[in-house]
Amino acid sequence: MGIFDSVKRWRAHLGTADASPQTAADPALARAPLDLEPTEEISADGYVGPERRAKPRVSARSGTKVLIVDDSPTIVTVLRKLMQQNDFRTFEAYSAEEALEAVKRDRPDLIFLDIVLPGMDGFSALRALRRDPTTKDVPIIMISGNTQATEQFYVQRIGADDFMKKPFSRAEVFARIERLVDAEGVPRRANASTGASLVRPTMNPFGA
Repeated sequence: MGIFDSVKRWRAHLGTADASPQTAADPALARAPLDLEPTEEISADGYVGPERRAKPRVSARSGTKVLIVDDSPTIVTVLRKLMQQNDFRTFEAYSAEEALEAVKRDRPDLIFLDIVLPGMDGFSALRALRRDPTTKDVPIIMISGNTQATEQFYVQRIGADDFMKKPFSRAEVFARIERLVDAEGVPRRANASTGASLVRPTMNPFGA
């Protein structure tokens, strides 16, 4: 099966039509085939070939909750499917304001937070979450299509635990989760002696 047929199957599995405007406008779906050889097929969960065989599934403890904050229905669908297929519970917000209300009703164990959102942006939402005693220790993974290193450096300076660039793969998503949540589902941030982020930037884009 050719790579384009594989991509179509993956998009169809997510319930996203191949020719839809949302799919064309959103680059996240383009990520899956980038890691493939033309002879490989994409599995139902988007985890492929040798990568799937070499790495076991990452399953959550019962009741682990993930909040997905993104204004793109495509990104939300991709992350929701990855989480639910690995036993995580999910709830979603399509704006920062909606997310801040959602965490008051139900405290998440992990948050994926987009930077570019309508209204309040992800930076402001991140600051608000870190000021709130209820969510100050919740691991937060910022996501963005911006490739500039300065953005990654900045979000980690103001309290994010990790940064994930769009488009992303399943392996990238779960590598970050494993670094931030221990085997019992307890955020590693909560076990630290200080409130500082546990995942440090690997470079300073300003040269300091």
